[in-house]
Formats: sequence, structure tokens, C-alpha cells
Amino acid sequence: MDPLDTLALAVYSVTILLGLPANALVLYIFYSRARTRLTPNLIYMINLCLSDLAFVLILPLKILEVVPPGWSPPNFLCPLYSLAHFGTLYASTCFLTAVSAGRYLGAAFPIRYQLYKKPLYSCLVCVAIWTLVAFHGILLLILETSLGANATLFIGNGTACYQEFSPEQLALLAPVRLELSVALFFLPLVITVFCYAGCIHVLIKSRLHEQKKRRAVRLALATLSVFVLCFGPYNLSHVVGYARGEDVWWRRVALLPGACNAFLDPLIFYFLSSAKDHGLAWVWRSVGQRCSSFRQKMTMGHREAGKGQPEKGAASQGSTGPGVGSSK
Repeated sequence: MDPLDTLALAVYSVTILLGLPANALVLYIFYSRARTRLTPNLIYMINLCLSDLAFVLILPLKILEVVPPGWSPPNFLCPLYSLAHFGTLYASTCFLTAVSAGRYLGAAFPIRYQLYKKPLYSCLVCVAIWTLVAFHGILLLILETSLGANATLFIGNGTACYQEFSPEQLALLAPVRLELSVALFFLPLVITVFCYAGCIHVLIKSRLHEQKKRRAVRLALATLSVFVLCFGPYNLSHVVGYARGEDVWWRRVALLPGACNAFLDPLIFYFLSSAKDHGLAWVWRSVGQRCSSFRQKMTMGHREAGKGQPEKGAASQGSTGPGVGSSK
């Protein structure tokens, strides 16, 4: 196993170990809160969690590719796998952008935003995002089928998906990669930077408590940092590859930070948020309340059973008493 495969194995393993329980916990929190009060940002975060969770669940296939002797995926699975892998990756960028836009509108235009702050509109935005991501994925599938069986786009060297392309394949693939980066990363990045910069500007001028201001600024900067560091290198490789007309060697390395986003999102939104939004504390209280309620029901059940037993015994004694007396 070469050093790059070893690094990829370590990153993917850590992502699964941290991302799977973290996103499952987050999804439980979101579902519980949505049952009481459904907000637009909550809808965006639910979809972000689902996207990250789907990404984590298909990572074992990536591990099979890098573990010797190397897994050779079947031809029918590679396009579907690539669609799910890269689709969930780009869906995360779009939902992070939607969260930033919702926060900016709520901070900059609080009164006007309340008129349009409806869950239905947020659901339509989520549908539009999934449709946009699916459209680009289907476009790649069409390219795959249009090249014929002898020039497979997704099977590069026969041992891994989406690697080592011929010059003819790159001539067709490079513009598509560039369009993917512009539409699903660089444009969302510009919107996200604008929204969080606007949020920070509004917060600094507001009369909020200094501690709340620092927390909100810290959350905005952390989200922007993860957005750029996780998704920036991979999308930058598309730009460089298009400019040079080649598949840059460091593209596989640039893809690894994107996997880390799957477990960094819960850390950002739940450990840097306000105290009332701490997911672990909320779940701990919820589980504690349910356990306490269960113990109370069990205790009451034992008490009722204990009360019913003497009554039954007394009734049996009462029924035998007259019989004994009458026999005498």
C-alpha cells in the first residue's frame, strides 16, 4: 500500500467512526425539534445531515478501493457510486450556503424575513438543491453511456472509479468538472462569504451581549473555514486541470478534506452554537427524562401488583372461611 492509499484509508476510517454517530445523533435532535417547531434553518440542517450521513454510509466502498489487493467495482455500480459520492459532497456545499443565507436574512432583515419565513419555501429550496445536484449527476451518467463500452468514463484503470483518464476522456470531462465547480462550489462560496460577512457586520453593530456576539462570529468564521478548507482544494483541482488540460496528480489528495466535512459539520453547528443548542446536553436530558418516566411506570406497576396480591389472598380466605364454618 502506497503512502497516499494509507492516508486515504486513515481519513476515511476516521470519517466513518466520527461521522456516523455524530450525524445519527444530529438527525435525532433535528427530528425531535422539528416535531415541536419546524423552522427554515432546521429544514436546511436536516437535509445537510442526511447528505453527510449518506456520504458516510458509502465511504466503505472507497475503503475497499484503497485496501490491497484493491476492489474492482462492476461497471454498473461505478456510475451509481460516483453519482452518490460526489452528489452528496456537492449537496453539502449547497445546504451550507442555504443555512448561511437564512441566517443573514434573519439578522439583516428580521421583520421582512418573518413574512417569508415559512417551512414550505424552505422545502422548495431543498427540492431545488437536490434537483440541481441530481441534474449534474445525471449529466455525468449521460456522458458515461454516450462514450460506449470501449471508452468508459467512470472506469479509469479497471481498479477504481473515476481515475486515470485518456486524453479523449479528459477533453470531455474537464469542462464538465469546471462547470460543476463553478455552479456547486464557487458560486455557493461567494454567497456564503457575503452572507456571513453581512451577519458579522450586523452583529457587531447590534446591542447583543458581547458573549453572544463572540459566539456568533466564531460560528461564522468556523463555518467559512471548513467550507474553504474542505471543498476548496478539490474544486481548485478542477480549475487547474481544465487550464492545463490534464488530470492533476494531487486531485486524490484534494478529495480527502472533503470527506472530513462529514464529521466537522456536527462539531460546528452543535459545539460552537449557543448553550441551549448543545445537542449532547439536550439528548442527555431527553434520555434521562425517558428513563425516569420508565422507572416511574415500572415502580407503579410493581406497587399495583403488590396491592393486588393481598386482595386476592384475602378474597380467597374469605371464600374458604364460610365453607369451613358451614362444614362445622
